[in-house]
Amino acid sequence: MTANSGNKAGGGGKSFKVFGVLVIIVAIGLAVVWLKVVRAGESSTAEMSTFAAERGPLTISVLESGTIKSRDQVIIKNEVEGRTNIIFLIPEGTRVKKGDLLVELDASTMDDDKIEQEIRTMNAEASYINAKEQLEITKSQAISDVNVAELTLEFAVQDLEKYKSGQFPNDETAAQNQIEIAREKLTRDKETLKWSERLFEEKYISQTELQADTLTVSQARNNLELAENEYELLKDYTYHRQIKQLNSDVDQAQMALERTQAKARADVVQAEADFKAKEQEFKRQKARLDKLMDQISKAKLYAPADGMVIYATTARRGGWRDNRQPLDEGVEVYERQELIYLPTADSAMAEVDIHEASLEKVKLGLPAVITVDALPGERFIGTVGRIAPLPDSQSMWMNPDLKVYNSDIYLESESPDLRTGMSCKVNIIVAQYEDAIYVPVQAVIRVKGQPAVYVVKEDGTTEERKVKIGLDDNKMVVIESGLEEGEVVWLTPPLKSASVESGSEGVLGGDSEEQDGSTEELTQQITDKLKAANEAKPAAQAEKDASKGSDANLMEMMRKGIQNLPAEQRQEALKRIQNMTPAQQAQLRKAMQGAAAGGQGRRGRPQPGQGGPQGGRPAGRPRRPQGGSGGGQ
Repeated sequence: MTANSGNKAGGGGKSFKVFGVLVIIVAIGLAVVWLKVVRAGESSTAEMSTFAAERGPLTISVLESGTIKSRDQVIIKNEVEGRTNIIFLIPEGTRVKKGDLLVELDASTMDDDKIEQEIRTMNAEASYINAKEQLEITKSQAISDVNVAELTLEFAVQDLEKYKSGQFPNDETAAQNQIEIAREKLTRDKETLKWSERLFEEKYISQTELQADTLTVSQARNNLELAENEYELLKDYTYHRQIKQLNSDVDQAQMALERTQAKARADVVQAEADFKAKEQEFKRQKARLDKLMDQISKAKLYAPADGMVIYATTARRGGWRDNRQPLDEGVEVYERQELIYLPTADSAMAEVDIHEASLEKVKLGLPAVITVDALPGERFIGTVGRIAPLPDSQSMWMNPDLKVYNSDIYLESESPDLRTGMSCKVNIIVAQYEDAIYVPVQAVIRVKGQPAVYVVKEDGTTEERKVKIGLDDNKMVVIESGLEEGEVVWLTPPLKSASVESGSEGVLGGDSEEQDGSTEELTQQITDKLKAANEAKPAAQAEKDASKGSDANLMEMMRKGIQNLPAEQRQEALKRIQNMTPAQQAQLRKAMQGAAAGGQGRRGRPQPGQGGPQGGRPAGRPRRPQGGSGGGQ
C-alpha cells in the first residue's frame, strides 16, 4: 500500500512537469505568431516610401542655363592705358563695313604730352650724337698714347742692350788699349833711361838730359797706373751704375706703358658707358614718343570686318557677371575693357556654366537641345564644342563653394531671330537607354563602398542587396544588374520621403500632341550625335587615362614596397615618386616589376599589411552613390 502511494505521487509529479513544458511551448508559439502577424501588420509596406523598379526608355541629360552669342565674332577692346572717356560712339545695331569708325576716345591730354615728348626726344638725340663722336675721339687718343708709351719702352730696352752689348765692350777695349800703350811707352822710356845712364857715365850726355829721361820714365809709369785705375773704375763702378740706370729706365717705361694702357681703357670704357647711357636715354625717349603716338592712334577704333555693332555691356548685362555702366558718349572706360562685339558670321553658340558635379558626364561632341526664352516653341540642336579646363575664377570669387566650368555649345541651325545676349536653356544629352531598369537616386545608398538598395519583400521585411549602377540624371539612376523589374525598393529610410513618380521628364519638352515629324527628326539627330560622341573618344584622353593608370600602378607597387617604413619616411618616399619625371617613373616601375616577379616564390605565407579577416576596411556608415541624392541608412 505504501508502495502504490509512492508510485501515484511520482506519476503526478511527472504529469505536472509535462503540463508545464506544454504551457511553455504554447507561449513561445503565441509569441512567434504575434511577432509575425501583429508586428508585420504594423510594419506593412503601406507605411513605407517605396518604388517599384521600372523598365523602359530613359534619357540622361544635364540642364543648364546660358546666353546666346555669336560663334565667330571680333571683340573690340580699349587699348588706351589708364582711364579715358568716350567722345564718339557708333549707335548699337548699326551694320558697319570694314574700316568704319566705331569708337573715339578722348586723346587731348595725350596730344599735349606728345609735343613735350618730342622736345625730350630731340635733346636726347643730340646728346647721343655728341657721346658717339666723343667715344671715337677717346678711342683715337687712347691708341696714340699707348703707341708713344710702347715706343719709349722699346727705346729703353734698346739702350740697355746697346750698352751691354756695344758701348761697354768698346769702353773696356779702349781702357785696355790705354793700359797697353802706357805699358809699352814705359818700357821704351826705361830702355832710353838705361842708355842715358850709360852715356852719362861715359860723359856723353849731361846730368840734365839724364834727369829728363828719368822724368819721362816716371810719367810713363804714372800713365800706366792711371790707365789701369780707369779700367778698374769702368769695370767695377761705371758698368754697374750704367746697367742699373738703364734697367730702371726700362722698368719706368714699362710701368708708364701699363699706366697709359689702363688710362686708355678707362677713358674708352667711360666714353662707351656715357655713349650707351645717352643711347638708352634716346631710345627710351623715342620709345615713349612711339608709344604715345600709338596710344593716340588707338584712341580711334575702326571696324576690322563687316558686321553688326553690339555693345559688350549689352551682351553681358542682366547677370551677376557684369554690373558696369552701359556704353554711351561721356562714359569712362579703362584699359582692356571690352567695348563692342562684332559678329562676323551667322552661326551662333550658347555659353553655359557646367557645375562640377556634372563635369564627369559631359564631354566634347555630346548633342544638346537649346531652347530660347524669347523664341517659345522653337528648339535648336547643338554640340558641346568647348569645356574650360579650369573653373571660372569669377564665380569662385563670388562663392568659393561654387565651381562651374565655362562651356560653349555650338548651334548647327541658323535663325535670323537669334540675337546675341538672349537667355536660353541647354539640355545636354549624355545617354539614351532604350530598355533600362531604373529607380530613384535616393533609393541607392553605399554600404561599405558598394552601391546597394533595400528590397521590400511581400511579408514587409527588407533585404539589403548589392547592385551595379550606371548614369543618373539627378532623378533616376540606371540599375545595370542586381535588381529586376517590379521589385519594390525602400526610398531613403529613415527620411520617409514621399513617393517619387516613375519616369523622367522628356528633354524635348512640349505636349504629346506636339511631337510631330520635326520632333522625330530632332530625336534622330540627337541619337546619331550621341552615338558618334560615345564611339569617338579622343586619343589624347585615352593616352591620359593610360598615363593615370600606369602612375596608379606605380604608386600601388611602391606602397606595397614601403609599407613597413615609418609614416614620415613612407610619405617622403611617395612624395619623391610623384616628383619623378615620366622616364624615371618608367625605369622605377620596370625595376619593381622585375623584383615582384622574382619574389613570387616567397608567397607561401601572408606578407605584413595584406588584407585578412581583420585587415579589411571596417564596416562603416553606408554612403550614397556618386551623383545621387539618396539618404543614408
